[in-house]
Amino acid sequence: MANPMSIYPKYKPKRSLFMADDLGPQAVEVATDKGVKGIGFGGPGAGFVIEKHLTKLLIGENPFNVEQLWDIMWRSTLYYGRKGLVLHAISAVDNALWDLIGNTLGLPVYKLLGGETKSRIPAYCTGNDVEQHLQFGFKKVKLAIPYGPADGREGLKKNVELVKATRDLMGAEGEIMLDCWMAFTERYTLELAEKLEPYRVYWMEECLPPDDYAGFARLNAQIKSTRIVTGEHEYTRYGFRLLLEYKAASIWQPDLTWCGGLSEMRHIGALAAAYDIPVIPHGGWLGGCPHYILATPNSPWCEMFMPPPGGPAEVYRRFEEDNHITRGPEGIYMRPSDRPGFGWELSVD
Repeated sequence: MANPMSIYPKYKPKRSLFMADDLGPQAVEVATDKGVKGIGFGGPGAGFVIEKHLTKLLIGENPFNVEQLWDIMWRSTLYYGRKGLVLHAISAVDNALWDLIGNTLGLPVYKLLGGETKSRIPAYCTGNDVEQHLQFGFKKVKLAIPYGPADGREGLKKNVELVKATRDLMGAEGEIMLDCWMAFTERYTLELAEKLEPYRVYWMEECLPPDDYAGFARLNAQIKSTRIVTGEHEYTRYGFRLLLEYKAASIWQPDLTWCGGLSEMRHIGALAAAYDIPVIPHGGWLGGCPHYILATPNSPWCEMFMPPPGGPAEVYRRFEEDNHITRGPEGIYMRPSDRPGFGWELSVD
């Protein structure tokens, strides 16, 4: 997949060559003196910040004061945080608190958020095993774009061929999205969008580095054949306020386990709703995010990844069962568990 490191041949073949091998635990368990527990997932490095800092802010506090606890964690880390690893940690704790509250009350998180706004969630599948995804029943697919500016004209041509082949497989119906993972330049994005116009691409995602708000704004203003979307690597309501002020994206894509957790996702979603901006979270089927999507009117779809082709039948059966998969006019639908909290079933080896 094209990425920001594609300009360096040594790191071009795959992301594992440059990404961190292990930044420690990304999940946290919060327990009360009444024996109730909650589990929350965050992002890379979350465990270090939780152990070294956040724990002392949480011991002895009331977990139901979830908004106040978020504000305490946010304010106390401003001098070294605001984005990235620190928000990964705050996300994990905040999500664990929501899970704990649901477990205490015996309610799934989506009911804590106001209940269902849809009976099931239309889903799209990310990945380039397109035939598998279509055979399974998806009518919305997102392609990981393999080539970027470092690959020259030949790479551009191959990107167009991939999209054309996908449209040929899908037919006129269904939606195609593109994940560009911070790899492009403005000029490259403009040229690719022009060449892809015949294939009705629904969106182009994260074409530029996340801090290039002005660049995203120019793309969003100039490109009419598709939607410019971003937000996977954005943090808190303040980052998304910048997207709003720059008019940088047609759809926002916060990640529940990175952006600040469920409490902050609610603020981001409310800001988006005030301007009729859809929120389609990154990694939407993970970390408890389907509860947010189910309870939020302006969150219409859920991103999913399928297990790769060629595995045992049990793997795909479990995928359907765990995600409550059904089929209908929009292809694949999913919904969260109705068990208390986020519905985790923890098994310890």
